[in-house]
Amino acid sequence: MYSPNNIGASDGARLKDLISVYAAGLRANGYVIIPDLVDTRIVEELDEELAHRFSSTPFCEGPFYGSHTKRFGRLLARSRHAASLVQHELIIGIVREILQPHCDVIQLNLTQAVEVHPGSPAQVPHRDQDMWQGLKGEVEYLVNIMWPTTHYTQETGATIFWPESHRQQDEMILPDQNAMDAEMQPGSALLYLGSTLHSAGHNRSAQIRRGVIVSYCLGWLKPYENQWLAYPPEVARHFSPELAALVGYQQHRPNLGNYEGRCPSILLQDEVPDNLHAVDSLRPDQIDLIAQYVASREKGRPELLAGGA
Repeated sequence: MYSPNNIGASDGARLKDLISVYAAGLRANGYVIIPDLVDTRIVEELDEELAHRFSSTPFCEGPFYGSHTKRFGRLLARSRHAASLVQHELIIGIVREILQPHCDVIQLNLTQAVEVHPGSPAQVPHRDQDMWQGLKGEVEYLVNIMWPTTHYTQETGATIFWPESHRQQDEMILPDQNAMDAEMQPGSALLYLGSTLHSAGHNRSAQIRRGVIVSYCLGWLKPYENQWLAYPPEVARHFSPELAALVGYQQHRPNLGNYEGRCPSILLQDEVPDNLHAVDSLRPDQIDLIAQYVASREKGRPELLAGGA
């Protein structure tokens, strides 16, 4: 097995190999755990930066979130280390490998910190893709990454998942004996498909279990977390162009998610014109189809259009 440690920026071939290996495991099993992916010091500092927010955040309400659990989002505005997780080169490569056959660009679906307190019961098993009402089983809608900031064990309520459950879309409840606990240490990452059945485990210990979820989805979906409210232009203009694009300041061809007919990244400029002209953002196949149509009309032979009428 390849090791993800110390991937150099110039080591493109090795990174490509790692992406291929882990994407294949994710497709086959519905999940993959990558050990020692980031420096534990980064995770410790991230945990410390979020500690105050956890202490001031009330417990959740409702049978799904759980009354012994705390959650909050907008992590890119709460921790200086969040961006390094969101833009991790290996993670982004794997996500694109899984999702981009079904979209033009990927987008950030959510960033969320989760704190599971002692006594918290196991969460109801679920698939995160079910937030969208499209057809299931043919397209992967999202990929989740769980970054533990404390030790994940069976006793502390580690995430429970059902291997290969992404191949059993019609079954919402699967036997407990088929489930596995995602036991891992800070610095590791659990990747799982939106079609994989999973749940938070029962925290039987006297310790709090904390972690961060980073999720990516198809660029043409409405994300779980409203990224434009989480990171309005006055916040996103301080992001790198790549990070701003991930949180929604990009178009998904053709022309989806535009602002006044332009890429919404225009809102991150120092000065935004009062009057903008619309500019097409089309896929190459659409440009070719339009060109064929125009050429056929000019020749007076619309039947020349690819595919006929």
